[in-house]
Amino acid sequence: MTDMPKTARFSLPLLATAQAQKEVTHNEALTLLDALVHAAIEGGPIAAPPSSAAPGQCWLVGAGATGAWAGRDDMLAIRSEGGWRFVPPRPGLRLIRLSDGAWMRYHAGNWVAPAAIASPAGGVTIDSEARSVIAALILLLEAQGLLILG
Repeated sequence: MTDMPKTARFSLPLLATAQAQKEVTHNEALTLLDALVHAAIEGGPIAAPPSSAAPGQCWLVGAGATGAWAGRDDMLAIRSEGGWRFVPPRPGLRLIRLSDGAWMRYHAGNWVAPAAIASPAGGVTIDSEARSVIAALILLLEAQGLLILG
């Protein structure tokens, strides 16, 4: 299916005029759409494919990928009945990591996960601690696209 026409954004296979076995192309596109609409990953980024994966489960491929994932760094790995399918990320793609509920987004060539924020603890100068935590919160909200500073 390398010569098949594809969509511009996610390279979903398109049906071609007079194409034989249209159901193969159509089913491939539906498999990819099923994973990308309201995208959710089981976990990751991880470099090695999980030993047991059910069809429909997705993972984020980490750096230095090995095995069936070799050469697929930063892609979404989708398990299907026919094996692994891979989708390269596009700027702005967001997904939820089911293992911890973190929202991930693809920005400037990297997957960005929310950073941890330390809670203020004790001390005499509570005002300065509160200000530093608020400043960190504002930066994280902005980084996640939830807040726009003007």
